[in-house]
Amino acid sequence: MPTNSHSRRAACAALIGMTVKAERPIAGGFVFESQDHGHAIRDHKSFPSPKQTVNIPVVIVGGGMAGLSAAWWMDKKGFKDFVLLEMEKEAGGNSRYGQNEISAYPWGAHYVPVPNTDAVLVRELFTELGLLAGGKWDERWLCHSPQERLFLHGRWQEGIEPDIGLTAEDRRQFKAFDERIREFRATRQFRIPMALGAPADSPLDKLSFRQWLENNAFKSEYLHWLADYSTRDDYGASSADTSAWAGIHYFAARDHEEKGPLTWPEGNGWILRKLLAKLDKYVRTNQPAIQITKAGTKWEIRTPDTLYKCGAVIYAAPAFLLPYLDPTVPPVKSMVWSPWIVSNLTLDRMPEEKGSEPAWDNVIYRSPTLGYVVSTHQNIQMQTKRTVLTHYWALSHTTPAQARRELLSTGWQTWKERILADLERAHRDIRQCVSRVDIFRNGHAMIRPTPGFLSNPERKSWQTGRDRFYYASADVSGFSIFEEAQYRGIEAARRSIRGVQAV
Repeated sequence: MPTNSHSRRAACAALIGMTVKAERPIAGGFVFESQDHGHAIRDHKSFPSPKQTVNIPVVIVGGGMAGLSAAWWMDKKGFKDFVLLEMEKEAGGNSRYGQNEISAYPWGAHYVPVPNTDAVLVRELFTELGLLAGGKWDERWLCHSPQERLFLHGRWQEGIEPDIGLTAEDRRQFKAFDERIREFRATRQFRIPMALGAPADSPLDKLSFRQWLENNAFKSEYLHWLADYSTRDDYGASSADTSAWAGIHYFAARDHEEKGPLTWPEGNGWILRKLLAKLDKYVRTNQPAIQITKAGTKWEIRTPDTLYKCGAVIYAAPAFLLPYLDPTVPPVKSMVWSPWIVSNLTLDRMPEEKGSEPAWDNVIYRSPTLGYVVSTHQNIQMQTKRTVLTHYWALSHTTPAQARRELLSTGWQTWKERILADLERAHRDIRQCVSRVDIFRNGHAMIRPTPGFLSNPERKSWQTGRDRFYYASADVSGFSIFEEAQYRGIEAARRSIRGVQAV
């Protein structure tokens, strides 16, 4: 006897001479599955002797936004005697992007909020890239309307802050929360870059964001959901695993006076392309640093085919990797990194909507994922039926180590089904729309600002650096956003220039 509804439908159709329409085939697979270099370094694999030696004042290790920002700053200041080593075949880190016959699309970071006036370095870069001119932002890249929507209680609402079904008490708590955030913003402790205001320690950093909400009588289910969604969105961690200081920073650090955010079909890959056009001559791809050692007054960085000897190192790769490259550096014990899944779904048409228009950012209430962005939303050409949805999933339901094991042990077919099942909450016909699902498994997407991160000795050691070795990634800040990566990269570049000129 058939034991499930699908089998029963098939049996009934056979009895009356009908055929069952097969489920639409969906192609796809995993992308960026080149972990060979990283695993070889982790496992201390032996490599052949370098074929050449290069003497150069500064070497940048890592071609994400931090490393590229360091390169941009040095080139801008006329210091051009350096190279940037990138392990992958393409630079970009979390700003990498893809392209198909429909659109470009992001594989990671997909927007930058309109920067505060404090973020002078971001504004300087964006002016150079033509995004800001005469105090006005290029309207093409300010997010078009509608910007955000939330699927709540069976229908879409405008905006991500819950509105449908709230009680008077829920609304009172949201108003009180907004007032507390205004008070925190006024202290100037919560700024971007965070180094401009963050204290060395804070009572808010001793507890989680969820604990802070509860301690302050914020009990609304909807407010707790928004807080949890926000920390998962920026930090890849639940509100229970995020420092209260970092949780408040998410809400209090931005002025919210200018419209935005800035976004592009390829996400922050737009910035990446512009930077690489300026800096390509310095970039060496497929050149993983496999060993870093101090030799007298010089640093030596070994790649599979070259030994670089330099006066200063800008280390713009994840901090947890360094002990595998330099055995004198102890393993990272108290800081953790969040695993993510980013998926790009090719659609032959948008799913059916019930009286609402797709927004740029589309979020489903109580979903374990972060929803999706419509990558064609910013396209200024005539819109077509076909599109690409970029779906984001921070695996925050368990410990990072357990989530990484699940991430790597679960096959594409299972992840594809989980993603489609998530989207079916809001789009019943999604399976009839999708023709391809490509999935990027990122085991260490971003560092987490867990309680205690402000005063964490390991993080403070990254801020200090050692003997012309400068940490440059957003790990130094303790959370990963574009402005922090840029700031830390430029700070390392400044220190490197001073360091090699002083020798």
